[in-house]
Amino acid sequence: MTTHAIQRLTALLPPGRIMSAPAQLSAYESDGLTAFSARPLAVAAPETQDEVIAIVRFCHKEKLPFVARGSGTSLSGGSLPVKEGIVITMNRLNRIVRIDPAGRTAVVESGVVNSHVTAAVQKYGLHFAPDPSSQPICTIGGNVAFNAGGAHCLKYGMTSNHVLGLKAVLATGEVVELGGPSREQVGPDWTGLFVGNEGLFGIALEVTLQLLPRAEMFHTVLAGYDSLEKAGDAVSAVIASALLPGAIEIMDALALEAAVAAVHAEYPPNSAAVLIVELEGPREVVAVDRVRLEKILAGSGAVEVRVAKDAAERLAIWKGRKSAFSAVGRLSPDFIVQDGVVPRRKLGEALRRIGEMARESRLRCANVFHAGDGNLHPLIMYNGKEPDGLARAEALAGKILRMCIAMGGTITGEHGVGVEKRDYMPELFTADEMDCLKRVRAAFDPLGIANPGKMFPAGEPGVMTTAQQGLHPLEKAGVITRE
Repeated sequence: MTTHAIQRLTALLPPGRIMSAPAQLSAYESDGLTAFSARPLAVAAPETQDEVIAIVRFCHKEKLPFVARGSGTSLSGGSLPVKEGIVITMNRLNRIVRIDPAGRTAVVESGVVNSHVTAAVQKYGLHFAPDPSSQPICTIGGNVAFNAGGAHCLKYGMTSNHVLGLKAVLATGEVVELGGPSREQVGPDWTGLFVGNEGLFGIALEVTLQLLPRAEMFHTVLAGYDSLEKAGDAVSAVIASALLPGAIEIMDALALEAAVAAVHAEYPPNSAAVLIVELEGPREVVAVDRVRLEKILAGSGAVEVRVAKDAAERLAIWKGRKSAFSAVGRLSPDFIVQDGVVPRRKLGEALRRIGEMARESRLRCANVFHAGDGNLHPLIMYNGKEPDGLARAEALAGKILRMCIAMGGTITGEHGVGVEKRDYMPELFTADEMDCLKRVRAAFDPLGIANPGKMFPAGEPGVMTTAQQGLHPLEKAGVITRE
């Protein structure tokens, strides 16, 4: 990108909102996956939707790669910048546009922080269900791009289950409005297609969220076990009983050690694993379900069972769980968080094999995961200063992903493919399926300038010519028209 082009980009925004000094760019070189880094040419900080649209249209005209970024909490390198491109930081688009308590919806800009949505609507007895561990800092735009989940996705589903509509600027500079304030829509589910696109289609500007009534009552139980296998078997027993808890989480001994050190979490001492089960809903329903849960846990071989007596104890339990990722930094200078998924019935086998592979690799691996839906989060610890430290950690991460595929699972539950898992896509999908994915991406971004280098294996273009892709699918549907 020439100096002249930078000057023309600078003219799109008020002074000071295009950053290109090395000290300014350094904060954007990595996201939550710090093993990868790249320095962009510049960072643009728009404050309005029109400014974002103008920047994207400039990028399309100049064939300039861009990466949209919220708070940079991606754990797959999903918001890693491109050396020859720019970063568009969306944090300043942080308005809650409107709240409709009767319709249980909220319209928010993409830079709004996840937890701020619930804070704004709780006076109406409502909440926004997706609750990733980065909830206090991650943004709705990032949640949409990567279809974020969280501890309570077992009962409530992923972000895609809570997005009714959105306004977005595609990589071509075209502005589209998908979905609406209701689930009663006619035609293809364009909103569902957009959610989880990992920034390869364009940038969400405004999102219509479905809100849910806040549960009348919570019943949070912490059970300690002398083996991971027993904790896994307890999960199977809970699911088999037809109970549907709001959340079922497991943390192993290393993860517990980290959480205790970081936030002084009080978990059953000397446990090889702890199980967190949370029931929520109407008081009468929880009263019945807690009796069933108590019987299941009593027969599960737990060495200790604790019930949160009040909201403070409940929050303390969850604080330890949600701080587990960052807390592992107390045990290791560097770590990789994996995100594979296996069928629930194979949880025990998967955990055993992860332990075996970690020992063979001479690496420590802490396990924290959404047990209810088989979403594993092994935290692979390594020392980046060792010549082969990162390589050994990545090799172990790859073995875990291949194990997930072999077991009938997948390579990501909620963190996305990004750069970390892109080379495993052909092992998960057939050549025809990969071709289909590329065609869909090319329909929205024929130049391949939106978040390039993500999802598709290294060295593959992931784009097609206009002749190859044909008419834009949204144009066929009448959602957009070309001038």
